[in-house]
Amino acid sequence: MRDFLYYSLMLLLGIAWYMYGQRLLRKGHRDENDELTKGPLGPFGLVMTAVITCCLLFALLRAAIRREISCLGKACHGQLYTLAENAGDYWSNMFFLLWMVLGLGYAIYVTLRIWFRN
Repeated sequence: MRDFLYYSLMLLLGIAWYMYGQRLLRKGHRDENDELTKGPLGPFGLVMTAVITCCLLFALLRAAIRREISCLGKACHGQLYTLAENAGDYWSNMFFLLWMVLGLGYAIYVTLRIWFRN
């Protein structure tokens, strides 16, 4: 039951994040107050988000190749989940990393799309 709740909340968060990005993309060059439409990230935030996304993507690819991933929580610091022994925890952490990479990548996409409008 806890896993179902976790994954459904992650899905709802993803849907909300997607709808927020689409709402920003549907706006014109200016909003209702005649100010330029701003993206979800500023210049410094874009660089930091890109660095974090690249690090998470590297960790995701590394875990997929090695078939082992370290635990992502504070309670299990240093614990290593392998695909052979802990398949459920392995896929749970892989899903979380993938979800973070997709969410942050979408924020970068929306920001760049708003900045480089014609």
